[in-house]
Amino acid sequence: MQDLERKNPWQDGYGRVSIRAGQTLLLLSLAAVLVYAMVQVRLVVIPLMLALILAAAIAPLVNWLRKRGWPSAAATGASFVLLLLVLGFLVTAVVFAVMGQAGELARSAVAGFDQLYAFVRNGPIPVDDQQVDQAREAVLDFVTSSTAASGVVTGLSAVGTFLTGALLTAVILFFFLKDGERIWAFVLRAFKGTRLVRARRVGQESLAVLGGYLRGTAIVATVDAFFIGLALIILGVPLALPLAAVVFTGAFIPLVGATVADALAALVALVANGPATAVIVIIAVILVNQLEGNFLQPVVMGHTLSVHALVILLALTAGTILAGIIGAILAVPTAAVGWAAIKAWNENPDSGSTGGDVSRAERDTALDSKGQGRSATPAPKQ
Repeated sequence: MQDLERKNPWQDGYGRVSIRAGQTLLLLSLAAVLVYAMVQVRLVVIPLMLALILAAAIAPLVNWLRKRGWPSAAATGASFVLLLLVLGFLVTAVVFAVMGQAGELARSAVAGFDQLYAFVRNGPIPVDDQQVDQAREAVLDFVTSSTAASGVVTGLSAVGTFLTGALLTAVILFFFLKDGERIWAFVLRAFKGTRLVRARRVGQESLAVLGGYLRGTAIVATVDAFFIGLALIILGVPLALPLAAVVFTGAFIPLVGATVADALAALVALVANGPATAVIVIIAVILVNQLEGNFLQPVVMGHTLSVHALVILLALTAGTILAGIIGAILAVPTAAVGWAAIKAWNENPDSGSTGGDVSRAERDTALDSKGQGRSATPAPKQ
């Protein structure tokens, strides 16, 4: 018997590595199947994620109104209507600011790129003309293509699909605001004892990260758009309003969005006002970005987005591949919530939870199931 055990190929080092490799491949396969399934039903997944982020952002207002004596239905209804009005105003303002001058904006961007292209070709540094031509054609094809324009405007392939998704988002958002505690209590039925404590902690931290991310990003986007738009108006750069709208929208795509929007503003300034104004615009953009990165973002977002820039870049790439511009917008908060959930789950082991913690978690879950929870939303730890 001992000889058989010694000859078992799964007991040595290679055998254990093979088992782990097989388990890893199985998990990756399951993850791939899950992602594929979510992409196939993205008309449901995207509105669900958007509604969850919006509900997390507006939840403090609902709780504040309830604490001031508002009935639950009135607090939910007022917050829901207010959020729809704000979103409607922002979408309308951005669309009308960009839509009427989109052609001129694209032509200015192309003309600015052509000027840079001529400078690079005739500059003192030798370059490969064929590579520059290929890069130029690729950029111009993207800027002038109807696919890119439709993806930027809607992120969906048809107006009907977009309207369906918007309506579904509004309906899901209403139920999240109205019955969010009951829905959360239903999810928590799968957890008992110390795991219930950890699951509640994960939910609270995830909600705080989602809400803090959206509120912070909206404040940063507003400040960026205001100051950069003001600089463009003072310098007499045309298309200042649509450029400010593009800057506001680009702020919701970290790293890439703001960079592209700022470069577009500089290209338009280069074409319309010359190199000196373009340089001043670039300086203004750098100053605004320094104000944002060193003062505003740490204040309004704290450690909400405490993930490495490489993780953000990979998440943006994956989100864009899977769901276009909407995927790019949702990828970063999803990655931030995933990391926050992992940290919250591993914050204290099961042995660190006392009987009082379990009893409190069970009591809070029971109150949530009746819609009488405390609705505490702690801020992410600094």
